[in-house]
Amino acid sequence: MIDKKVEQLHVKNLTAEDISIAASLIYQAYHDDPILQTLFNYQPDTAKNYEKKLRSLIREELNSFWQEKQPLIGLYNNERLKAVTCLFSANSELQAERFWHWRLKLMLSAGYIQTNQLIKKEKTIRDELNRFGNYYYLAFIAVDPHFQGQGYGRALLQALDDLLNTNPTSSGFAVFVTRHEHNAFFASEGFEYIKKLEFNHVSGQLLFKSVK
Repeated sequence: MIDKKVEQLHVKNLTAEDISIAASLIYQAYHDDPILQTLFNYQPDTAKNYEKKLRSLIREELNSFWQEKQPLIGLYNNERLKAVTCLFSANSELQAERFWHWRLKLMLSAGYIQTNQLIKKEKTIRDELNRFGNYYYLAFIAVDPHFQGQGYGRALLQALDDLLNTNPTSSGFAVFVTRHEHNAFFASEGFEYIKKLEFNHVSGQLLFKSVK
């Protein structure tokens, strides 16, 4: 359980009541993600259809993480959720295919091809990370858009070091970055370049922060 003060901010695991707010923050942060827009065939004139699929993906991902008791961590100020990150441990039972009901629900909302492409994407990333053993993977990280640029994302990343105290066998954290403007941010927090990966003609960088 994570629960501590970070620069006057409160960091703790999300409660069930926080999930809908977390989903909203993640949706806003990943709305313009180039890989997700490509997978879900984003077009300006069909934006509502894309947004429906994106919301479904985020909802099903959060549900699967919650069921598997994987880290869902929020950063709060005066009990207001300002930033959130969702991770899974490489040693968890949460595989790329998730659960059968996850696949079924996502296929119905996002489409069969898109669901399989998402599974293939995660499998590729996991294969590249096998050599790191028991790592944590940052599936989502999001900051309330009204408070971006105020250090909340950085404070949240720094607080993740507590996870290593509860799991001393972990080798570190991995993240896949699809927007080039975010690379410098993660590099400043100790993440190092591992490999360039491409999905649906959109490339991104796989980064890793090792335990010191």
